[in-house]
Amino acid sequence: QVQLVESGGGLVQAGGSLRPSCAASRRTFSTYAMGWFRQAPGKEREFVATISWSGGSTFYADSVKGRFTISRDNPKNSVYLQMDSLKPEDTAVYYCVARRNYCSRCGEGDYDYWGQGTQVTVSS
Repeated sequence: QVQLVESGGGLVQAGGSLRPSCAASRRTFSTYAMGWFRQAPGKEREFVATISWSGGSTFYADSVKGRFTISRDNPKNSVYLQMDSLKPEDTAVYYCVARRNYCSRCGEGDYDYWGQGTQVTVSS
């Protein structure tokens, strides 16, 4: 079992930056692929980014490519999402996810573990 706890969301103006983080409970965190999904009010949950266990492979949704960067620190059991040039349409609850094997195009049903989410609000 892997428990995931997100933090670092908040309110920011358009064009600003935030860096949510996710702490994992398990020492074998380094063997899991990690990712982020988000869900805006009234919309379906959507994929944002994913990173392999080593950090050597990453994949992003087209809507965030070039603005968001996913990274991880295995000794700290943590994964991060650096969000720059934020837009009002980035407003959503952001969820940290984990699965055993890296998958660049997996959907939400393919991830085994989910955090409780952290709210990100971008004002115009």
